[in-house]
Amino acid sequence: MEAMRRFAPGCETSLASGRDLSAGSSETLVAIIDDEEAIRRSLARSIEAAGYKVDVFASAAEFLEAPATERVSCVVCDLLMPGMSGLQLQELLLRHTPFLSIIFVTGHGDIPASVSAMKAGAVDFLEKPIRRSALLQAIGNAVERTNQMRTEAGEIGELKRRYERLTLREREVFVLVSAGLLNKQVAAQLGAAEKTVKQHRGSIMRKMRAESLADLVMMADRLSLRPTNTDFAQAKGKTFPPS
Repeated sequence: MEAMRRFAPGCETSLASGRDLSAGSSETLVAIIDDEEAIRRSLARSIEAAGYKVDVFASAAEFLEAPATERVSCVVCDLLMPGMSGLQLQELLLRHTPFLSIIFVTGHGDIPASVSAMKAGAVDFLEKPIRRSALLQAIGNAVERTNQMRTEAGEIGELKRRYERLTLREREVFVLVSAGLLNKQVAAQLGAAEKTVKQHRGSIMRKMRAESLADLVMMADRLSLRPTNTDFAQAKGKTFPPS
């Protein structure tokens, strides 16, 4: 299997000329996957010239076997390749690294495939020959999306770790309080003393590092925590959907 490698600017076939719309960072890694070497070289040259770091692969399987895929911020992938297709790779990435943005390139103009790719979250779908400006604009959008989603995934992961530190009773109180119930209503629902609920609430605030009830509500929303029982919701005159 061909090892991960990087193309330096050379005598490769250039893309159609265009104005740079995106400036890359030397720390931002873009992966190019295409079974045609000339296309790989051409794409690599244009993307590196914009300031990005580039790794190239001759197949989806080679990309998946590479040791540094977790550092990739954008994938530029041919739609139709021998073995695993671009759409099959996209499906796999969605399951394991949903924050990784993908841009498809193709010389076949397959409209149904492009629709499927975009519905599945592809950032863009570019037809060959590719305009350099369109490519760099798409990469800029893709990198920004990946960074935002990666940051969000990290924040939610941290919230989950904090939530796991709560006791089972504290988790129950957390859900009810964040749903809008007063301490006395939570106490009635759980069959506990209001004083005990207040103690649990204080512990929850500390463990979740929440400064206010609004913070707890936001955290519960980001963790998709919802009451699974509608009986207690009658105190607020509304019901909650099941989780």
